[in-house]
Amino acid sequence: MTHHRIVFSLNRPGALIAALPAVLGFTPADSLVLASIENGQLGAVMRVDLCHALEGGLEQIAHILAAASPEGIIAVVVQADCADCSECNEDYRLLGLDLAGALDEQGIDLCALYVVDRVQAGGRWHCADGCGQHGMIDDPDVSPLAVEAVVDGRRLYSSRADLTQVIAAEDGSEALVDRIRAVADDSRPEQEADPDGHTRRGVLAAIDAAKRLEAGRQLSDAALAGLAHHLTDSAARDALYALAVGFHAARAEALWTLLARRLPKPWRLEALVLLAFSAYVRSDGPLAGIALAEALECEPAHRMARMLDEALLSGMRPAQIRELALSGYRVADRVGVELPPYQGSGRRAG
Repeated sequence: MTHHRIVFSLNRPGALIAALPAVLGFTPADSLVLASIENGQLGAVMRVDLCHALEGGLEQIAHILAAASPEGIIAVVVQADCADCSECNEDYRLLGLDLAGALDEQGIDLCALYVVDRVQAGGRWHCADGCGQHGMIDDPDVSPLAVEAVVDGRRLYSSRADLTQVIAAEDGSEALVDRIRAVADDSRPEQEADPDGHTRRGVLAAIDAAKRLEAGRQLSDAALAGLAHHLTDSAARDALYALAVGFHAARAEALWTLLARRLPKPWRLEALVLLAFSAYVRSDGPLAGIALAEALECEPAHRMARMLDEALLSGMRPAQIRELALSGYRVADRVGVELPPYQGSGRRAG
């Protein structure tokens, strides 16, 4: 789920629906989108594939939504070419009844269920229960949330598939496997003799690589192999999580994104989790969720990935997640690395 605390009139469906791409990070299609109401404001937002919702699974969805203790839920069905289809409308009416029942089991009210053909300017919405209300969707590009996203430097994608491509593994990454294993073999004696020194070198290598990447310089295969090996050091990873809450967080996230694309399995796993953490603390729930899904596909039992995934699904706010990074400063101090200064919550520093 993605969490945004935003104030606007929740009784204007056209405005609410227009805000969804900015909240989700992409324009939903063939989706059931569930927006929670918390203290009279738009709270956590969850998207599921429409086919999954129509085939069942509503009890699990309601259970996840209940974690945020919302006052109510506004549901939006997005499906092209079905805005005025009587057969579809009957399916949606029945979906609304099933969803209302599942939410009621969790003590949550379903306040409304709207059907929309497309989340674009000129798209049409109507209520699914036959109440007769209908209207046009506001322009998503000028939604207050879209403007906020642009100001904060967040990119909005035209589809979920486009967002997924951000971390899609690149062809040829398997060529790095032998090189990474060779680095690990060569580093083992010094790592065993001086573990703190090895951690220090790993953290500094990542910081330097992020700087070089920001300056437009390419990372060689040798540099990528070294970084892959250093990410296997749990102490180094603990320190690197702190980069997400410091100045220059954006350059670190760019590095994790590159490594998630370029490194082969299993080494891309840790880059994915670092990317997910970085995205989460800056309120980019969609990117965090996709990175975590990829990470858990690599290793379902990964402790940090599972914890972040559960926190994201439960609607835990980024401010709470940021606190996890503070231990990274302690690790860095122990091994003699000065990390970038802590940056308070809000717009991240470049």
